[in-house]
Amino acid sequence: MNKSMMKEEVTKHLTENIIPFWKALRDDTYGGYYGYMDYNLNVDKTAEKGCILNSRITWFFANAYILLKDETLLDEARHGYEFLRDHCIDKENGGIFWSMTYDGKPLDTTKHTYNQAFCIYALSSYYDASGDEEALKLAKELQLLIESKCTDEVGYLEAFTKDFQPESNEKLSENGVLAEKTMNTLLHVFEAYTEFYRVSHDEEVAERLKWIMDVFADKVYNPKLKRQEVFFDKNYNTIIDLYSYGHDIETAWLMDRGVEVLGDDHYKEKMSPITETLAENVYAVAFDGHSLANECCKGEVNDHRIWWVQAETVIGFLNEYQKHPQKENFLEASEAEWEFIKEHVIDKRTGSEWFWEVNPDGSPIADRPIVEPWKCPYHNGRMCMEVIRRMKNAE
Repeated sequence: MNKSMMKEEVTKHLTENIIPFWKALRDDTYGGYYGYMDYNLNVDKTAEKGCILNSRITWFFANAYILLKDETLLDEARHGYEFLRDHCIDKENGGIFWSMTYDGKPLDTTKHTYNQAFCIYALSSYYDASGDEEALKLAKELQLLIESKCTDEVGYLEAFTKDFQPESNEKLSENGVLAEKTMNTLLHVFEAYTEFYRVSHDEEVAERLKWIMDVFADKVYNPKLKRQEVFFDKNYNTIIDLYSYGHDIETAWLMDRGVEVLGDDHYKEKMSPITETLAENVYAVAFDGHSLANECCKGEVNDHRIWWVQAETVIGFLNEYQKHPQKENFLEASEAEWEFIKEHVIDKRTGSEWFWEVNPDGSPIADRPIVEPWKCPYHNGRMCMEVIRRMKNAE
C-alpha cells in the first residue's frame, strides 16, 4: 500500500464513519453525549455519563475541527465543552468528577488525577479550536489543582474523595493489584500538559514536563527489560511483573511529541533512546506481522486484540518510521496494522463503530459494548488524525 492510499482510506473512515457515529450520540436534552451502547447497538440514554468519555469526545471534535475546518465539528466540541464546564467540574471543591447521571448530576464523585488530566487535554484543544479564553483559564485551574492536591515529592497520586482526601485506587488498578502510583496516570498527565503547554507556553508547565520525563526515565522505564513498569507502590517500586504492549507503543510516540513541543535538546537526547527502545521491543515481542497483543502478565500473554492498542500501534510504528526512515519495517507494520483494523476491528454493521476487542484471527469477542465510559473516539479518532497530519507533512 502506498502512503497516500492509506491517508485517503483513513480520511474516509474518519469523516464517513467515526465522526457521524459520535455526532449521533449527542444528547441535546441533558447535555454531553450518551454514555453507553451495547454490543447489539442499543443506546442506553439513561446510562451514566463518564467524565473521561465526555472530555475525550470534546478533545476529539476540537481536533477534528482544527484538521478539517468543518464548523459542525466546532459546534460538537462546544457542546461537549459546555457539559464539562456546567456539570462535570465541581464548582465547590474544584476538579472534575468521575461520572455524572444521564441528566447531568454528580454520580461517582471520585476525583482522580487521570481524569483531571483528560479534562485539561480537552480544554486545551477546545481553546485552540475556539479561541475561548475561559477554557484556557479552566485548564490552568485544573493544572494548579493537580500540582497542589494530587502530587507528592515522588510523583502523581491517584484517587481522592470529592474534597481531595486520599482514597483507594481501584479505578486505575488491574491484574489483581492495588497501585498507589501508576504509569498510566503519569503518562496522561504528561500528555495533557504537553497539549496545555503547546497552546499556552506556560513556563510552570514546561518545568513539570521536564520533571515527569525525569520520573519516567529514572523510575518507570526498566532498561534491563526494555519496557515500562505499570503499577507501583508510593515510591515507584514496581509491584507486579506486567508488560503492557499498548501503553509502551503509546508512550513511545507521546513522549516524542512532548519532547518536540518542549523543544529542549537535553530532554531530546535523554528520551529519544528510550522511546526508540520501547518501539523496537514492542515490535519484536508483541507484533505478529498484522496486529498487536494486549499484554504479558507474569509471563502469560493476553493475545486479545484490544481496539485502543491497535490504534496506538498504527501511530507508534509510523512515528518510529518517521524518526528513522531507513526502518521501513515500521512503515510496513503500521500499514499492516491498519489493514487488520479495516478487516477485523471496524464493525461493519450499520450504526456501529469499532469492536472493543477481537481474537488474534480477527473474530469479534461478543458482548463487549461499543460505547462505555472508556470506549470513545480518543484512540481511533486520534489515530486517523495523526496519520492524516503526518502523511500530509511528509508530502
